[in-house]
Amino acid sequence: MAENDWKSRLGMVYSTNPEFGYPNEGDSHEQETLPNEKQKLTVTLDRRNRGGKQVTLVLGFSGSTTDLELLGKTLKTKCGTGGSAKDGQIIIQGDMRDKVLSALLSMGYKAKRGN
Repeated sequence: MAENDWKSRLGMVYSTNPEFGYPNEGDSHEQETLPNEKQKLTVTLDRRNRGGKQVTLVLGFSGSTTDLELLGKTLKTKCGTGGSAKDGQIIIQGDMRDKVLSALLSMGYKAKRGN
């Protein structure tokens, strides 16, 4: 029954090819997370499209979204501020470049200050 579920195929175009197979949602393969020493992270300050507020961005993380969210939660806890982790970047509220950089270096990441 799951392979004939029409709701998962909304937006698909009908195909007359007999060998055509619908792409499955469960087939998406997430990238494996590199070890901390192999990650090259950049810590920058951003004010763009944020109403004049400053945020600290951590860019360059390559790995699964769960590992990204875990690292984001750890950094938010160490800085004592809010933020989010999505789209391959971690956003920390405020100018926390020094705290984030020292926390990343203590965790074994290769990190540098962007600006």
